[in-house]
Amino acid sequence: MSEATGEQTQDVPPFRYTAALANEIERRWQDRWEREGVYHAPNPVGDLAEGEVPGDKLFVQDMFPYPSGKGLHVGHPLGYLGTDTYARYHRMLGRNVLHTLGFDAFGLPAEQYAVQTGTHPRVTTEQNISIMKRQLRALGLGHDQRRSFATTDPDYYRWTQWIFLQIYNAWYDKSQQRARPISELIEEFRSGKRSTPDGRPWDELSKAEQQEVLAGYRLAYLAEAPVNWCPGLGTVVANEEVTAEGRSERGNFPVFRKNLKQWMMRITAYADRLLDDLDRLDWPEKVKTMQRNWIGRSHGANVYFRSGEHTIEVFTTRPDTLFGATYMALAPEHPLVDELVTDAWPEGTDERWTGGKATPKEAVAEYRLATSQRSELDRQEAKEKTGVFTGAYATNPVNGKQIPVFIADYVLMGYGTGAIMAVPGQDTRDWEFAEKFGLPIIRTVQPPTEDFSGPYLDDGPAINSANDSGLDINGLGVEEAKKKVIAWLEDTGHGQGTVQYKLRDWLFARQRYWGEPFPIVYDENGIAYPLPGEQPVAQLVLHGALA
Repeated sequence: MSEATGEQTQDVPPFRYTAALANEIERRWQDRWEREGVYHAPNPVGDLAEGEVPGDKLFVQDMFPYPSGKGLHVGHPLGYLGTDTYARYHRMLGRNVLHTLGFDAFGLPAEQYAVQTGTHPRVTTEQNISIMKRQLRALGLGHDQRRSFATTDPDYYRWTQWIFLQIYNAWYDKSQQRARPISELIEEFRSGKRSTPDGRPWDELSKAEQQEVLAGYRLAYLAEAPVNWCPGLGTVVANEEVTAEGRSERGNFPVFRKNLKQWMMRITAYADRLLDDLDRLDWPEKVKTMQRNWIGRSHGANVYFRSGEHTIEVFTTRPDTLFGATYMALAPEHPLVDELVTDAWPEGTDERWTGGKATPKEAVAEYRLATSQRSELDRQEAKEKTGVFTGAYATNPVNGKQIPVFIADYVLMGYGTGAIMAVPGQDTRDWEFAEKFGLPIIRTVQPPTEDFSGPYLDDGPAINSANDSGLDINGLGVEEAKKKVIAWLEDTGHGQGTVQYKLRDWLFARQRYWGEPFPIVYDENGIAYPLPGEQPVAQLVLHGALA
């Protein structure tokens, strides 16, 4: 047995089941399945109609593979075999089963693969799709190949463009709690039923001014937004695609936080509906709680802090703690930072506040650069609190005290207003920051014991919270104190009660060449115009006319 010879190999019977024979048998059956349309799912009418159609229908869909490599890997059939078994079972029960597979052919993986190989992404994508189709056929999967497509096919992406235009040409009417055509909003402005922001008649606004007003309502709109910009990839990357070291998962390139003009989806308009309708879903309570926390509806107040000629607006869920605000912190990306930063350090500035720099502008510039190289997740999870003083002070509206304005990376531009009033006595992060930089700590909620150490995060009666302007909440519980402070802020013009959400509008543009182009063109004044649905925008881009 251990001495295999050439003679023994030649003596193998022709009917012995070998890999070659298995492939031959499988190909013969696969050819027959394809010839007889065994896995074809007929339509009731049209080109794919095949006589009587079973009334019991089932659509089975797998996650589309990315054709960004030269073939499938072992993980692909790991998922496909399960859905194939499921589809075959129901087909054997007599159901009309539609099981096919497409290819997610646009995007960064395909674009980067093209860069690595030095060929156009369309060429490499089509080559890889051809290879994958051959491999999928060899696996014997029961797909209706007639219905397979790639997201780069014009017949497919014309519908993604159509969907975008439906969203772009719509606005959310809060009074009716539904989306309406933008043409109806224009008519409301034109008729005077709805006032323009500055009160001028609609027809007196220039075309650019009209479009700017409408952009504040459209469900799809352009806006400046902080993003993870990766110069090495030439595109924006998601938070999940940035490593803890501030580099891209793909290519290991440096990633920087940067403000760029982006297409946004106004999903925040639906925040209340998304929350309230959770009660109607038969979902596990744990999942619904995760959804509620993700949307994050918070009742509180917007408070206005004056700093010279500027107003810093903050959102807080605890306006009752305003008397304990001993400093302010802005996100390094906040647009007011450039306006607030001073030319020189105020006399007596604590050395710990300066970042070791000669001027506030130097300190702010260096700190911003360092922050831009960190992901939001890294900033949120960092244990050490960092920041620098802008050189500016703001006035606490409830007591008139001047408090220093810092920039700090634990404040994110994506939540609230991108600025916070820091209350060390009632917040752990603020406490840690105050201790590091030698800032005052004033308790505004009575802790349970006199020797209590650290920030007190629970409820209790208000203390140290009264002024000479008619506001005194000492002794009140949290909810009653919040209502009284909000009423005072509104009466004095220092703020107003409001509702905020953790949910942010969805950014879905990536400054990428190889992707569905937006069906929008611009005139010489930068005014956007949606193209008609039949205009072959994507085909023009693929041929380079608009690239």
